[in-house]
Amino acid sequence: MEDFSEARIDDVDGEKVGMFGVYDGHGGVRAAEYVKQHLFSNLIKHPKFITDTKAAIAETYNHTDSEFLKADSSQTRDAGSTASTAIIVGDRLLVANVGDSRAVICKGGQAIAVSRDHKPDQTDERQRIEDAGGFVMWAGTWRVGGVLAVSRAFGDKLLKQYVVADPEIKEEVVDSSLEFLILASDGLWDVVTNEEAVAMVKPIQDPQEAADKLLQEASKRGSSDNITVVIVRFQDGTTTGDNSEATEKEAANDQNS
Repeated sequence: MEDFSEARIDDVDGEKVGMFGVYDGHGGVRAAEYVKQHLFSNLIKHPKFITDTKAAIAETYNHTDSEFLKADSSQTRDAGSTASTAIIVGDRLLVANVGDSRAVICKGGQAIAVSRDHKPDQTDERQRIEDAGGFVMWAGTWRVGGVLAVSRAFGDKLLKQYVVADPEIKEEVVDSSLEFLILASDGLWDVVTNEEAVAMVKPIQDPQEAADKLLQEASKRGSSDNITVVIVRFQDGTTTGDNSEATEKEAANDQNS
């Protein structure tokens, strides 16, 4: 099991902040576990966290990646991790992503992907890798250097020149049209579409029950990968304490699923 997830509520400079994440490791658990332990802690200490949240997220992703690479320098086997995170500050939802875990929201009743899977065969990703001196080749699937099936990640020191930890960040307004957010590893998205996931979660008010539903469906459809799901429900444009607690329990349970 190389997936980790996190759900926490913090008070930063008098502002209540929600932070949720899914981290899908490869080459062992080291990178995913490190990112879970340090990413959000580093973020809330960033001096621009409240005033320029996007810049703080981007800088913290890269800083955390650098710190992991230093801490992991004695290891001979490469390890890496995706990260799909959602930060809620006031009426702003900021989703940051590296790799192929994914964030999907239900807004106005519609399924909307708020992250992009980073795959080596995407035109811009392939160009970036080749411009840096790397290559993409088919080895069962498209892979960076014939090795890695994602084009952005934490860790992966042997491929770091090509596999960056620069997140793509999208922002949404938290208002009455925003119903819920699904963060999940590719173990879900390989077999369940964005629209199907939203349709399954929509009638289920309890986030834990909804997450269990998605896990069961992905397993039933034959997903061969680890499956981790975090669901955050919004009520009248805000998250509630009950929802946050439910999400935290769900995150702990889903690591074993």
